[in-house]
Amino acid sequence: MNQNQTTNSGSAPTQKLDVIIIGAGLGGMYQLFRVRELGMSVRVIEAGSDVGGTWYWNRYPGARFDSESYSYGYSFSKELLQEWEWTEHFAPQPETLRYAGFVADKFKLRQDILFNRKLVSAEWNETTRDWHLTLDTGERMVAQFLITAIGPLSVPTLPNIPGVKDYTGIACHTANWPHEPVSFAGKRVAVLGTGATGIQTIQEVAKTVGHLTVFQRTANWSAPLHNGLITDEQQRTIKASYADIFKRCHENVSGFLHNPDPRRGVDVSEQERKELWEKLYKERGFSVSVGNFCDLLTSPQTNAWMSEFIADKIRQRVKDPVTAERLIPKSHGFGTRRLPLESGYFEAYNQPNVELVDLRETPIERITATGIKTTERDFEFDMIIYATGFDALTGAYDQIDFRGIKGQSLKDQWAAGAKTFHGFQNAGFPNLLMILGPMGALGNIPRSLEYNVEWVSQLLAYMKTKKLSRVEASAESVEGWMDVVKAASVGLLANDVDSWMTGVNKNVEGKSVRVLARYAGTGPEFRARCDAVAAGGYAELDLT
Repeated sequence: MNQNQTTNSGSAPTQKLDVIIIGAGLGGMYQLFRVRELGMSVRVIEAGSDVGGTWYWNRYPGARFDSESYSYGYSFSKELLQEWEWTEHFAPQPETLRYAGFVADKFKLRQDILFNRKLVSAEWNETTRDWHLTLDTGERMVAQFLITAIGPLSVPTLPNIPGVKDYTGIACHTANWPHEPVSFAGKRVAVLGTGATGIQTIQEVAKTVGHLTVFQRTANWSAPLHNGLITDEQQRTIKASYADIFKRCHENVSGFLHNPDPRRGVDVSEQERKELWEKLYKERGFSVSVGNFCDLLTSPQTNAWMSEFIADKIRQRVKDPVTAERLIPKSHGFGTRRLPLESGYFEAYNQPNVELVDLRETPIERITATGIKTTERDFEFDMIIYATGFDALTGAYDQIDFRGIKGQSLKDQWAAGAKTFHGFQNAGFPNLLMILGPMGALGNIPRSLEYNVEWVSQLLAYMKTKKLSRVEASAESVEGWMDVVKAASVGLLANDVDSWMTGVNKNVEGKSVRVLARYAGTGPEFRARCDAVAAGGYAELDLT
């Protein structure tokens, strides 16, 4: 087989590959590395012009991850761990993108990646047992296995507001940020959205902007990131401790370097509660949420106490009492939506050139040619930044016309809510494997990605050894996993909150009702179940 003859643009494919991977982010890159080890022919299709995935697209000011850098990178190569040095405890986007490039160079990954291409459709052929792909370039490809590494948060959504296309100034979504530098000096800038990306953007833009107006639909809880440079001494300690770092991530409930306090908040005194919360509020990263009392996300009382504790912190940090109250969430409790971490976000509202508009009080009527019109006034802006989030979990799949057995559409099948087997496979779509599909485990994403890639690679190795050509999750195995997912979500306060974690995005048609959207159990429990499937010879899957 000549692996250089993959396709001819606009013509029939000249070869059938063993594996095609969609996406060259952290998951796709590692999957490529592992498939190569199996001796299988493979190509990656990537919409961008380089590797990095999330960190290639999201270049907005202030973008950085909020899990500790040394818990974020790949763990599979000891040599890589010793060669790469993170400069901050929570690395900014440019550094993470450099890291992705460093990995691609070290393992010579780019030679098997087709850049600047989008997958338009993928159709399963039951007779030949392979996937037939059509790209936006007109190229066609065929592969026995199709692996998606397209990410749970990769399709940006604009607000469902009239006039978005009428604005004549500079406008962009945070996930489609320009590659060249953007200056805010002397500009009148609007930011729509106060979720995780909105908070990171706002606190950075506020440093240099002429005037900033923040339009807030839903206030979000947020807590200090406590970032800082990594000293030489810390660098040496980190490099000597990687085995322990990844062991802790593996054993902890969500893959972070923090584990819940085994006590319940309702069982301890008020003084003990406040002592723990003051301690956590001063610690780095997700300690304030993941390291909290074990009943934080299940006990309405503990959650209410913690919410009021954080509300008081906001009141202390924001000088204007009216603005402070607007920034305190009233629709959900602390940690029941994805918790953004910040570095001076609340203090930004103490600046005279930063204004908060609460859309519950004065909704936006429309975007105009020169700015934004609310029920109260007309605003004129030089730039509008949309920090309005993503069509999460299933959005990236909806962008591709996946057709399984007898031409059934994956989008149609998932219209009332996605169903998968461990987030890896879906009934009716043989040989389609998902690295981080719906109903899988999330948590610290790279830790989940690394495990999931290894599980998929073990399945491929098993099939190769046994000379098997087709794998499909049965309807029964999918329903069995859905029962596990349902059981894991029982009692969670998050179930009563609109968020992408409950499948709600009011900017996307058909996604305004809460559904079961993800596996909410612990990482160790998830991996134990997946390991049991592999150890049992994949009895839950139809292998032929």
